[in-house]
Parts: sequence; structure tokens; C-alpha cells
Amino acid sequence: MNRVGATPWRGMMSVGEVSLFVEVLGQGYPLVLMHGGPGADHWTLLPLRGLADRFTLIFYDHRCNGRSVGPPLSSMTWENLAADADALRQKLGFAKWAVLGHSFGGQVALEYALRYQETLSHLVLLDTGGDSRWVQKDAAALLAARGYSPKKVELVRRFFNGELTRWEFFPILLRIGDLYFHGPAPWLVLRDAIRGEWRTKIRPEALICAGRGLWRDWTVMERLHEISLPTLAMAGREDFLFPPEHQEELAAAIPNARLEIVEAAGHNAHSEQPAEVIQAVAELISSSTSTA
Repeated sequence: MNRVGATPWRGMMSVGEVSLFVEVLGQGYPLVLMHGGPGADHWTLLPLRGLADRFTLIFYDHRCNGRSVGPPLSSMTWENLAADADALRQKLGFAKWAVLGHSFGGQVALEYALRYQETLSHLVLLDTGGDSRWVQKDAAALLAARGYSPKKVELVRRFFNGELTRWEFFPILLRIGDLYFHGPAPWLVLRDAIRGEWRTKIRPEALICAGRGLWRDWTVMERLHEISLPTLAMAGREDFLFPPEHQEELAAAIPNARLEIVEAAGHNAHSEQPAEVIQAVAELISSSTSTA
């Protein structure tokens, strides 16, 4: 039986060979949230704390990301990332839980679902994809088609293919940061920073490592039919990394998936339209779970 209303907790938790930074809060059925990046941390999912009145939320930083420590970057494999999540589930004492993954975290969630499906009750794929070509090849082409300058398009291509040094990471991110949003990016970034994202610990080397190796030729599209969980595929209409056309492919490939495109939102739909995202996630999980 699942524990309900786990004790609020924040800190380092030893899980096998790695120490993950973990935060548990809220009350109700367990929902683990996998952050994007790579190179970011769980604070980038700050708006989803609005689900804490209905679910026990488990936030954590992937290995080699955020405040998690332990093994070298070479250990950041899909197998290890998925195994870390399941080891965390066991450590916290949950028989099953729902999983939400955003962007890179959604890719981890797909790998997790394909490897540990018996431990999941629901799957939420938020602004993510099942094939790395969307990040490494198609994103730049899409931006070029939208009329962005060749210089900006080339920065995006380099960024997601790991063709940069750690010292170039922040300057490039500043130049392409507006692409992540539908609305005025400076205001949204400032708002989220004030609310708590100033705590985010960025690890540029994780993104560089993924661009040069982890993402190379990665795809799970031909295996998605194996996922039989109730699934929500949700993304912003203007997401340049995983646009609506890929979301349609993603949802069509998973037998029990529902597609929802969020208007007036880019790659961070949970930040630009938090109420809509929270409602959709809550409806999916609450419709077929009990906290008894």
C-alpha cells in the first residue's frame, strides 16, 4: 500500500552510488517530478508546487545535476537515471507512484516507464519528446523557418549538441532564453526568480555531456506502444524544442495517452500557464487513484 502524506523533508538522500538532493512535501497520492535540463534542478518546476494540496510531491535533482553528488558525468546514462528514480521510490517506501517529467525529465520518465512500468500508476509528459532529433536537429530548423536570425539558430544548434565550453553556457543561454517562452521572457524569468527559482543550481557540464553523448541517436519512439499507463502528453503551442507536431506523434504512439496543447505557452508551459497544467495533471491522477 502506498504511504499517504509523507513527512515533509528536504536534503541529501543516499541512493545506491549517488546522493540525490530530495524534497518531499504535500499530502495525498505520491507524484514524483523529474526536472528538465540537463544541467538544471528541481527548482525549475517551482510552479508545480501548487499540486501539494492534493498530492505528496517528490522533487529531486538527477545525478550529475543540481545539488546531487557522487559519481562522475560518465555515469549519467539512461539506465542509471531510471534506476536512481526507482531506488528513490523504494527508499521512500512507495509501492507505486505517478510520474511527471518535464523536457529532459520527460525523457527520463519515458525510460523509467519502459523499464519499471509495474511501479507507475500514471505518466505525465510535459514539453518533452521521445526522440533526440527534435532537440539536436529539428529545433534549429524550426526556428529558421520561424524567421529567427542565422546567428541565433546556430547558437541553438551548438547549445543542444554540446558544441560549447562551460564558460559559454550562460552567455549563450542569455541570448536564446527568450525562445523558451510565449510571453515577455524578462518578466517571466524575474517572476519565477522572485518566487524561488533563484535557488536553482546550474551544472553546464551536464548539458554539454548530454549533447555530446547521451542524446546521440537516442529514441524510444518504436517502443512507446509498450506503455499501457494512463498518460498525459502536454506542451506549449509555441514550444520550439518539442512542437505540437511531435506531441501528436508522442500521444499517438502511447495506447492510453491523451494530448493537450497549452495555448499562449512555449517550452515552459507550467510556468506560463500553471493553473491549466496543474488542473490537467490533477484530473489525470485523481480520476483513477485513491489515497486510502
